Amino acid sequence: MIKIFVLCMSIVLFTSCSLKNDVKAKPNEKAFMDEDTYILFALRAEQVHDNKAASELFRKLYIKSDKQEYIYRSLENDLMARDNEKVIQRVDKLQKIDTLDMRLLRYKVVALFELNRLDYAINLSVELASKTKEPNDYLLTSDIYIKRQEFDLAVRYLESAYAKEHNEKILDKMSIILYVNLGRKKEAIAHLETYTRMVGDSKLIYLRLIAFYSNDNNIDGLLSTYLRLYEFDKSPQVSTKIMQIYSYKQDYAGLVNFLEKSKTDDTVLLQLYASVKQYDKAYALASELYLKTRNSDYLGQSAIYEYEGAKNKSSKALLQSVVSKLEKVVLVNKQTVYLNYLGYILIDHEVDVKKGMMYIDRVLALQPQSAFYLDSKAWGYYKLGQCEEADRLIKEVAKMEGGDDPEVKVHIEKINKCLKNKKGKKRK
Repeated sequence: MIKIFVLCMSIVLFTSCSLKNDVKAKPNEKAFMDEDTYILFALRAEQVHDNKAASELFRKLYIKSDKQEYIYRSLENDLMARDNEKVIQRVDKLQKIDTLDMRLLRYKVVALFELNRLDYAINLSVELASKTKEPNDYLLTSDIYIKRQEFDLAVRYLESAYAKEHNEKILDKMSIILYVNLGRKKEAIAHLETYTRMVGDSKLIYLRLIAFYSNDNNIDGLLSTYLRLYEFDKSPQVSTKIMQIYSYKQDYAGLVNFLEKSKTDDTVLLQLYASVKQYDKAYALASELYLKTRNSDYLGQSAIYEYEGAKNKSSKALLQSVVSKLEKVVLVNKQTVYLNYLGYILIDHEVDVKKGMMYIDRVLALQPQSAFYLDSKAWGYYKLGQCEEADRLIKEVAKMEGGDDPEVKVHIEKINKCLKNKKGKKRK
């Protein structure tokens, strides 16, 4: 369809040549009656990627109006259509002997580059860059040198472009050549780091640094870069990487600090507080999470951390608070950890030993071969004064995995004393 439009427009153009005004129109003035119509057809041709048709329409607009912008647009469409030989021929005809049109020369260099006529292209490109000193012409020259694998010269022109315009894309390109092609890794990284500190944040530059630091296995550099990236890209992917690196370094204090500031993963933070025995913080966070979610797990954990963090574990107020929370939890949550914890506290502090034993029996019904839970049952027998039964169970525990736990050893010692005392009483 567009071809028909082009044909129709060509007829209109040449049948209306007599209407052309001898006075050259200004760029913002219409040169002839149908100029806007031609422009619409040309733009439509570009839109549907019929660059050959667009080039022809812009060429005819140039002939009719003598506006230089149209011939530039025509040549650009030739380049898009990969009519590179045509571009070279047209530029040679258009180029005036006494005037060097830099824009036309630039199109010719691009066409030569695409045709892989690199010797001719580099000579023109160097000439072009030396005259215009434009960043884009430096970049064009660097591209030719890259294709010729003359990487030192490519970097030189990229540096010239970057000096004119502190563009992150130019720097990224330059850093890749320095790092990959020239092996000047420290220099490449130094350029990127300088940009982040002198110019500002850039996701592109941070990602390039991450790639380089990862390749070098520079964990500290990697962590530093991810932390800076996170300042303006607070995505789950970035925060996950930061947590992974802290974990790899086993820097749990650093990880806690990051999680406290970022609030990215309170569940992990809660686990960390518990693992480093910061029970006051763990209790406060678990309580906060329970109020937000009403998840019984958080209520159970808050009770455990409240107890573990208490200086006076025999306080009646403390025991009442912990027991009431755990009793509420085990009504809806059947996890053995909460049943055992509740039962053990009731037994150990002699709040209600028989009730505690009932909870332990519920645990053992689920996990009958657990040394941890059998120890709780033995301790219940001890508290009830049933030392023989306690001794029988604790001997089983001692043979199992976990039987060398310090708390188990304390229980064995006290149960043995209980047996000796009973035997002594019997002799009397």
